[in-house]
Amino acid sequence: MKRRTLAAAVVSLLMAGTVAGTGTARAAAAVPEPPDTAMALPAPGVHRPVGRTVVHLEDAGRADPWVPGERRELMVSLWYPAVRPSGVPAPYMTGQESALYVKANKAFLDANGVVLADDAFTRVVTHATVDAEPLRVPGGLPLVVLSPGFGMHRATLTGLAEELAGRGYLVAGIGHNHESTAITFPDGHTTTCDACGKAPWPEVGAVRARDVSFVLDRLTGQDGKGPVWQDGAPVDPDRIAMVGHSAGGFSTVPAMLSDPRVKAGVNMDGGFHVLPDRPLDRPLLMLGQPGRVPGGSDGSWQKTWDAATGWKRWLTVDGTQHLSFTDLAVLTKQLGIRSFQALDGDRADAVTRAYVSAFVETHLGCRAAPLLDGPSQRYPEVRFHRP
Repeated sequence: MKRRTLAAAVVSLLMAGTVAGTGTARAAAAVPEPPDTAMALPAPGVHRPVGRTVVHLEDAGRADPWVPGERRELMVSLWYPAVRPSGVPAPYMTGQESALYVKANKAFLDANGVVLADDAFTRVVTHATVDAEPLRVPGGLPLVVLSPGFGMHRATLTGLAEELAGRGYLVAGIGHNHESTAITFPDGHTTTCDACGKAPWPEVGAVRARDVSFVLDRLTGQDGKGPVWQDGAPVDPDRIAMVGHSAGGFSTVPAMLSDPRVKAGVNMDGGFHVLPDRPLDRPLLMLGQPGRVPGGSDGSWQKTWDAATGWKRWLTVDGTQHLSFTDLAVLTKQLGIRSFQALDGDRADAVTRAYVSAFVETHLGCRAAPLLDGPSQRYPEVRFHRP
């Protein structure tokens, strides 16, 4: 299967009609965005200050799988509960990342009559502040690792990250190098998606599993070097979960099977290109678009469900498509792109936040979440499957 950048994935969705099993897209109305209008993420449901910092990690002992002449490097965004805001809003992307992101999606934007400045994604309104003083709690903060889709920037999961951080979790969004439209490093250079178009899915899953383990080593200090976030809040090594979208979602399986520190996992609409080779005995949430139903075209969900022997839930959300579980649900709505999905973008965002938060709080926060017990009148578009 050919690997695509985010631009190609979105254009395929809206112009050709399918991404990972979605239905036919409708023609979009041409509604240009006013040049001075900034997009904005919904605020977290819990009104606690959220901080954000960024760390650069280099795995000196591992060659980069996509560019073998380099060592494996990662940029990791950390969102966390803060004592008070710092007063400096956290940018969504760097200037270089935003410009490349706009360029990569130009055909999609043009097709929908939307004009964006190169810096449009630097001006997305977020709800975290830079390097705010972290809240420290006895025993350390529970940790949620976020892994974005292939070709996607880690920033596209910012809304979910801020939601979880506001609820008391440390959230680590991994920028997997050479697997994103753009990643800017501290020295100013920006890499692009060298792996797009050539990386086999099983290898992507294996690479991301190693990336996750490396990030856990550096954040917990279990590699003997001490925690990389030296001024930050300690991590509770016994309360770690992984949440991913698309490739980041199916990578939860190899990550959980290879690293027992990952106690629970969420796959947001990723086809399970890496199937469990043994029973998966830890909690798993499978959250997807309508095409992910039992008996649908993607049999990998059924095979993974059968291999999951612990707590598990299989949910689909009516009116969504592959990218509905990212910030693009709300951002495209604000750009006037009405054909992105049938479900309202803000509603799709609220559903994602509610169910992922309920899962995390159940398995890391030790708080029962009735929302996961069965269908809810509050969220009638969410369907429970128990094949």
